[in-house]
Amino acid sequence: MNFSRLRIQYSGLLKVIFISCVIGFLSWVFPPSARALTQIKLSDVSYHECPQELAQGAVTSGGTTMAANCFIVTGKAQNGTNKTVYDADIFGRIYDANNDSVMQNRTRLGSIEEIPPGVSDFELRISVPANQPLPLKLKQFKAAGFGAAVRK
Repeated sequence: MNFSRLRIQYSGLLKVIFISCVIGFLSWVFPPSARALTQIKLSDVSYHECPQELAQGAVTSGGTTMAANCFIVTGKAQNGTNKTVYDADIFGRIYDANNDSVMQNRTRLGSIEEIPPGVSDFELRISVPANQPLPLKLKQFKAAGFGAAVRK
């Protein structure tokens, strides 16, 4: 048996383990700054018909065009941090008068470019197939964004 060769391999293994432990410890003590999502509370969510200049539209899926109604969803966005939140995605569920989903398999409805600290207004344009009965029911609205702009 060649003990000097085993000793070299063993010392190399110990070096790798030691360096891995040092890197692990340093990343635990000094974690990298993360761009974590900031949750935004949405309240007073309601809707109204679009003004005439925005009202014309169509819903298309798989090459089929259907008539659509245009609505503006409005509400209040509450940013509880002391920093502006950017690129906040709006999530929610929209149902028609029969409790059928208006946006099937889709909960992301749009985004808010900038939300300053405190409470601010937001609005979002949506198109709903014309054959879905009104009134609409808006449920589970929330938003989440970033502490720095991520989209250019």
